[in-house]
Amino acid sequence: MGLAFLIVFVWGTNFVVIKTALRDFPPFLLALMRFFFSAVPFIFFFKRPPGRWRWLVVYGVLLGVGQFALLFLALRADMSPGLASLVIQTQVFFTIGLSMMLFHERASRIALAGLVLAAAGLAVIGWHLDASITPKGVVLVLFAAFFWACANVVVKKASREAGARIDMLAFVAWSSLFAAPPLAAMTLAVDGGPAVWHAVMNARWDGWAAVAWQVIGNTLFAYVAWSWLLTRYDAAIVVPWALLVPVFGMGASSLLLGEALPPWKLAAAAMVIGGVAVGTIIPILRTHRRIR
Repeated sequence: MGLAFLIVFVWGTNFVVIKTALRDFPPFLLALMRFFFSAVPFIFFFKRPPGRWRWLVVYGVLLGVGQFALLFLALRADMSPGLASLVIQTQVFFTIGLSMMLFHERASRIALAGLVLAAAGLAVIGWHLDASITPKGVVLVLFAAFFWACANVVVKKASREAGARIDMLAFVAWSSLFAAPPLAAMTLAVDGGPAVWHAVMNARWDGWAAVAWQVIGNTLFAYVAWSWLLTRYDAAIVVPWALLVPVFGMGASSLLLGEALPPWKLAAAAMVIGGVAVGTIIPILRTHRRIR
């Protein structure tokens, strides 16, 4: 529970960090640097994890091209950080649905009730959409959420197929290597070599600091820890914690970027927190009582 809380705090506040980086770097270039530096030099220090190569390739492409390239593109001009942190959490429902279909996992009634309450909070926020979000932005982030859910399923599949616990730091580092080539092709095709060179040479210190945080804080800590949790617990227990990301995302965006935080947003955030509490904490406490 403590690890899950720390992960969602990093993810939530990271939307403001991404916005800072996008002032200096085009979206696809930012995604490329994030995944390239998550792979190099770390793959020279970590042995390739057991299992098939295809899971490393698929996971890297799903996260790099599917999730983050689309998310960064949306954040550039089509969605505010706070609202992006909300819409991306539709991955919770995608992940649980895919896990139930593919792994025959079950969600308890209490977990489902928590998801409904949290979804109602997300719906309240969605009802108050304004000029800070465009239809293009919604579509891009919804697709990013779906690809994130697919990546969650891939890491569970890889762990079960290997028949052993996977070193998730090595898994994320090696999979990041396969995200780099398609992202490089995309940034060269869309932005062109001169624009990429200009961005790299003229980026400010806070832009580079944001890139470093994408690698160290967001990828090598948060995604490694998240994948570690997913290989050890059912998706219905782990994934709902991600619904706290909008709370941190909206709070950080309001504090640092001046994004409006009216009463309806606070009420919706309370519903999300309540949903997570009902759907995750109560089942865990019941399990401990039965063990005792």
